[in-house]
Amino acid sequence: MFPCAQHRRSYRLIAVAALLAAAFCLLPARSRASEPPSAPAEFHAFSFVDVKHKAEELASRPFEDPEGQVPDFLLNISYDQWRKIRFHPSESLWRKEGLPFEVQFFHPGLFYNRLVAVNVVDGGRAEKLTFSPSVFEYGDEEFASKVAGTPLDFAGFRIHYNLNTGKYKDEVAVFLGASYFRAVARDGQYGLSARGLAVDTALQSGEEFPYFREFWIEKPREDSDSITVHALLDSPSLAGAYTFTIIPGKETSMDTECVLFLRKDVQKLGIAPLTSMFLYGETENGRPGDYRPEVHDSDGLLIRTNSGEWIWRPLANLGRLALIPFPQENPAGFGLMQRDWIFDHYQDLEARYEKRPSLWIEPRGNWGRGWVELVEIPSELEIHDNMVAYWVPGKGAEKGPDGQPAGDPGKYPRTMAFAYRMRWLNPKEPLHSLGRVAATRMAAGNQEGTVRFVLDFEGGELQDLPADAGLTSVVTLDDGARLLEKQLHKNGATGGWRLVLTVALDPEGKFKTLFPTAPSRPRIRLSALLKKGENLPDPLTETWTYDLHP
Repeated sequence: MFPCAQHRRSYRLIAVAALLAAAFCLLPARSRASEPPSAPAEFHAFSFVDVKHKAEELASRPFEDPEGQVPDFLLNISYDQWRKIRFHPSESLWRKEGLPFEVQFFHPGLFYNRLVAVNVVDGGRAEKLTFSPSVFEYGDEEFASKVAGTPLDFAGFRIHYNLNTGKYKDEVAVFLGASYFRAVARDGQYGLSARGLAVDTALQSGEEFPYFREFWIEKPREDSDSITVHALLDSPSLAGAYTFTIIPGKETSMDTECVLFLRKDVQKLGIAPLTSMFLYGETENGRPGDYRPEVHDSDGLLIRTNSGEWIWRPLANLGRLALIPFPQENPAGFGLMQRDWIFDHYQDLEARYEKRPSLWIEPRGNWGRGWVELVEIPSELEIHDNMVAYWVPGKGAEKGPDGQPAGDPGKYPRTMAFAYRMRWLNPKEPLHSLGRVAATRMAAGNQEGTVRFVLDFEGGELQDLPADAGLTSVVTLDDGARLLEKQLHKNGATGGWRLVLTVALDPEGKFKTLFPTAPSRPRIRLSALLKKGENLPDPLTETWTYDLHP
């Protein structure tokens, strides 16, 4: 709690204690002695159960739009003005107590047009933090005086911990804006973001953006290596209760639970949504007018199926909106990965894209039928987060990807619960021991209507296999494409293996006959993996996949 609020609370407690003592002294001695001691009031320790109750009660009432709580003079400032509003580090929560975690706060204004209540849970008791302008530096006395006379709350907060050194508490996680949050692993820096929930993403009806309206931060112990944050989510369609147990380290993990209470029917839910930026990568072989070979926070979607298959889909920014589903049942994991950690591939001394984290989602329990959905939004600027991935529960969906049934017919149930672990990883940290797709490159084929793919696989057993090891490639294509040629050979420069595919699209006019009434160009999926011998069941690599739209 901020010192000013702490002092006010102490004065109130002292005043109440003095009044009680005085009243007690005015009682006759015989009365005080003869009266039996009163039973202590029953203490109810705050927990995640209370957040769930709040969310359920909130969903039972109509949604109240919080727009207008932040005054216009704060919303109409420039980005430079907002950046001048700085939290005083000396006022960090728990700094004076020397606890392993500290919390600093963000001021509302500019993009952050909603006020967020923040509570601290100490010894099972939850108490709201009081907003005070005295904990911020404004850089402008007149502006500061206007803030002083305005009732406000915070816009969000960030958590600090000794992640990289014992001398300084690094920023390890931040919750700011709608339901966005992000974290960083050791020796890394911020990159992609996560969200509490996605609602109706990429639908013509328009996307709904839920927001965290209230937080409860549990005070850590002196020896804590984790910190727990609870959150209350709200939107026109639903309310939700969330809890995050954050464990910073070589990888920073967040054990997450959420319970959703629907106010009304929702067409599509996105569970554990991830949001990232991909402008261009090695597929495009650079961009005219830009000195940097690649620009991206993430370069691919990785999925692990419940059968143990690892699927890699490189990201693409192709100038059109694309929704790419991967039907699954009880997925073992998915994430947007940044697996290129070589500075020379970016050449950006300011952005340092090679240090951006990967984010991996590990479901807990059975999530049933549904699909991982990748949304690729065209963008010409690296300031836009244009890549989105999430899990779409099949239960309640009338139809799944490509019109196929994805789950039980009917509507989403009014109450839904999910649990998962979020792993914020250094780009160098592998998730499996198989060979990985290190690069995907494309070029026009020698014949009209053909595409050439150059795929580099590296890591795992591949590095130790000689050129005459007898490796084979397994390539599959949807109808509407035909494999003309494939070549597989040892890459002497990297120690990995290179697979070159030449694919013909719409051979012999089959495309038109397969999809005569398609309202838009359908997707043709290609996939490839490497094996040691045709008859051995286990692959040596993950499965590369890509989608073409002839």
